[in-house]
Amino acid sequence: MESLYLIFDRKKISSAERVFLETYFPYFRRLPAPHKREFVHKLEQVLTLKKFVGRGELRQVTDEMKLLIGATLVMVTFGWKNFRLSYFHTFLIYPDDYYSTINQTYHRGEVNPRHGLIVLSWKSFVCGLTREDDGINLGIHEMAHALKLVHFILESGERGFDPESWRLYCEVRAGEMAKLSAAENSFFRSRAAADEHEFFAVMLENFFERPHEFFLHHEELYLIAFKLMRQDPRVWLVHRVLRG
Repeated sequence: MESLYLIFDRKKISSAERVFLETYFPYFRRLPAPHKREFVHKLEQVLTLKKFVGRGELRQVTDEMKLLIGATLVMVTFGWKNFRLSYFHTFLIYPDDYYSTINQTYHRGEVNPRHGLIVLSWKSFVCGLTREDDGINLGIHEMAHALKLVHFILESGERGFDPESWRLYCEVRAGEMAKLSAAENSFFRSRAAADEHEFFAVMLENFFERPHEFFLHHEELYLIAFKLMRQDPRVWLVHRVLRG
């Protein structure tokens, strides 16, 4: 069924939408022309196959919202030839933080593998895009959760991580999480100490937003992440001079 949609009902990225991506999605803007064509091709697949549903007071999900959310998924999975997080078929988008009746707390985003959902607060998603060098990006964070889950869901049909690289990652992660738990100096924010899922998500936020800084502070872990993700964001991002 997916192949039929991609043949007969494929979403096409217009020239105006390409300009929009150039303006508001820095990762796309920095890619060389051949990679931009690949990016657009993958984004068209994502926009064709995923559902984008407004929740709460969000009555309409605009094409621009779909472009930015879809582009974030493509960015995170860009290292693979054909990887669309197919297990997660629907994005639920709230205008702001939303209340969960399941655990009686407010959320900015979450991943629901039982129902194939990725849930986002649009306000928090935009905040993550606005400041691209602080290592906090809700879109990357939730895509990272989905990517990690998909790798271990047998029926997903998608496998991404090299087993040896994943083994090395788990070894290094344990040491870094111990430092965080002991309140020792770490490159990552405290949220990464919550559990192994949060650590992976926070790591990828920094991998894409602060790759040079990440490499300087923890070269071993960065190189492992590079192998896991099959891409090196330092190639696209001009090095910023570190202060302090």
